[in-house]
Amino acid sequence: MAGPGGAGGAEDAGDVLSGGSERRCRARLAAGGAGGAAAAAAAVLVPLCSVRGRPALLFTLRSRRLAGPHSGDVSFPGGRRDPADGDAVATALRETREELGVAVAATSVWGQLRTLPDRQGMTVAPVVANLGPLEALTLTPNPDEVEEVFTLPLAHLLREENQGYTHFRKADGYRYTLPVFLNGPHKVWGLTAIVTELTLELLVPGHYRRKTHVPPRKAPA
Repeated sequence: MAGPGGAGGAEDAGDVLSGGSERRCRARLAAGGAGGAAAAAAAVLVPLCSVRGRPALLFTLRSRRLAGPHSGDVSFPGGRRDPADGDAVATALRETREELGVAVAATSVWGQLRTLPDRQGMTVAPVVANLGPLEALTLTPNPDEVEEVFTLPLAHLLREENQGYTHFRKADGYRYTLPVFLNGPHKVWGLTAIVTELTLELLVPGHYRRKTHVPPRKAPA
């Protein structure tokens, strides 16, 4: 499993997986109401973990064997909601089990971030959970779905030299900006980068400056 090194520091937020931090994050997520999660067409798990004692996020590289627009993308474990899934949490946990061979307990789930649209317009509910020490897990990625698993320490994600953004301009003049996370095994971009940004704001408020800027579209005259 790949993952960048680097020294720690104040931004490492070493206690971010502590009981106190978990209680704060759970309360904030519950207060946020997970808007739109009940109607979300898909869900992803945002896997918090520790690697050699350092807090990190776990990412996957989707298999290029997959059909569709997300083939080869950096992502979090997840996918479309099945009719048998009771809610977004059930979808995220089922997809994680199918993709990584890990059964994440419902008690490890901290809550849900706000629902977001992907680039096809499908609504996605991000579900935050703590997997614990990565060294204690046995990951068995499904090669039909996952090409690679890697982690990025929070300290890496919080360093400004590893943060970027991309400006977009539509033909009608509409402009927006999305985040990018650099200098890891793979560039983190798109919806996964937006979810990563929201997760950093949840875990270490005040340590990350938001890059996403999506202004409301003007109503047609």
